[in-house]
Amino acid sequence: MHLAILAAVQGITEFLPISSSGHLILVPLLAGWKDQGLVIDVAVHVGTLLAVMIYFWRDIFYMLGGFGRLLRGKRDDAGRLVINVVIATVPVVFAGYFLNEIGQQMMRRADIIAWATIVFGVVLYGADRFNLTVRRLEHLKWGGALSIGLFQVLALIPGTSRSGITMTAARLLGMERADAARFSMLISIPVIIGAGLLEGIELYKSGDRVLTLDAGYGLVISFVTAIVTVALLMAWLRRASFTPFVIYRVLLGGGLLYLVYFVPGFGG
Repeated sequence: MHLAILAAVQGITEFLPISSSGHLILVPLLAGWKDQGLVIDVAVHVGTLLAVMIYFWRDIFYMLGGFGRLLRGKRDDAGRLVINVVIATVPVVFAGYFLNEIGQQMMRRADIIAWATIVFGVVLYGADRFNLTVRRLEHLKWGGALSIGLFQVLALIPGTSRSGITMTAARLLGMERADAARFSMLISIPVIIGAGLLEGIELYKSGDRVLTLDAGYGLVISFVTAIVTVALLMAWLRRASFTPFVIYRVLLGGGLLYLVYFVPGFGG
């Protein structure tokens, strides 16, 4: 039951700008469950990876064609999209490596999650409310892709939201909401693949069959919930703003701060 709930939470929150990693840490904390660990976290991330690859299969084939033409020395819009995805991915790869070197557990704390949830929610509101909505994905230049990639590094702080911070950066560049979400999801693919491979190797080495089976259950549940969530989010952003997500973040973060600072022993 615990795993099913965590997988559903991951599937729902991965592509919404509300921080899936923060929720995966907070749910066991609030429920009094033992932390499920990074392996289960990554297993349910892989389920969401499959969901986004299926939903955006046209973009993926489009990019594969562009990559093939790049190898032949021909650059077109599809090839430029491939380059932009790579550029946006590089900063978080390097930052993630060094963060793992110094240890990530120190940031799996309720107070850090709470403050990140509020602060970056407010930043998302400002970027969405006060910037133009005039650019499409094909207008994105390499400099803009790098900016989004640098913002993505902040998502290594639980509570920030990888999708939220990259959509924030895209909105600061004046990108339309649906296109901001589309690029955010496309650049999630190499990030999740990399994390899944690293943890998958550790899981294989451990030989823990029970954990492998649990991870498989989590993957399936997160896949189903994620593909429904992606479809609903894209439909929403074609006609509305990020404001409901910002309100949710502020309320969640405020509630967590109350628990952290006024409830003895919470998160301790």
